[in-house]
Amino acid sequence: MDDAAKVLEVRGLQVNLRTAEDSVPLLEPIDLELKKGRVFGLVGESGSGKTVTCNALLHLLDPRRMEVSGSIRLNGRELGSLSGEEMRRIRGKDIGFIMQNPMNAFTPVYTIGSQFIETLRTHTGMSKAAARERAITALADMNLPEPAKLMKRYPFQLSGGMLQRVMIAISMCLRPALVIADEPTTALDVVNQLKVLQELERLRSEYGTSILLISHDLGVISQMADEVAVMQKGRIVEQADVYQLFDHPQHEYTRMLLNARPSMSLGR
Repeated sequence: MDDAAKVLEVRGLQVNLRTAEDSVPLLEPIDLELKKGRVFGLVGESGSGKTVTCNALLHLLDPRRMEVSGSIRLNGRELGSLSGEEMRRIRGKDIGFIMQNPMNAFTPVYTIGSQFIETLRTHTGMSKAAARERAITALADMNLPEPAKLMKRYPFQLSGGMLQRVMIAISMCLRPALVIADEPTTALDVVNQLKVLQELERLRSEYGTSILLISHDLGVISQMADEVAVMQKGRIVEQADVYQLFDHPQHEYTRMLLNARPSMSLGR
């Protein structure tokens, strides 16, 4: 497959934390690429560097405290040299972001509808009425009940699973080339986990969106991902096709993660 099909190309991405006397490496140089319509899983225990990687890709790390180096290319366009304003135009429209805590994704003092409409108008320039209709349709597509009434509600009036689906609805409206989903099923019950994963799969299959799926849940990764990278202490220790990684893990840390999966015992 040629380079034109590569939605995301990361080469030598590194993050260092600046201190008073020195700098501390948080992320060792990593390489990865994600092709159109594919799901790339990034797994590892808490503190392994998954979320730092995600924030570095989105330019969300504080430049006063963090030093980021390396190349990040989205559809062939280098993102590393872009200004803050240019990146703000890319985030949301070209790169969707689904946070692990959906309550943090919304401003609590504004309704779901006002935030949804503002996002659409910022990135598309459509009228307020057109944005409202688009938002209601998108919420209905997420199988959210009474979407017109839901638009008038505040974030605290929705469950975590509903807020996750609202975030996915916004992403589907803007049809980004890439969605970064950082622990999208964390703290959700199994019913809402399934719904969120189904909508992510629909985003990929209907619009050809590429998904970087960050998770410590190996069950989610095995169900969704085409390729998987395993992170430990800020570096990628193994990367392979999902079937190869689960059936024939090569690295000791990968085998440890797989062996740590809970198993059901029916013993009395």
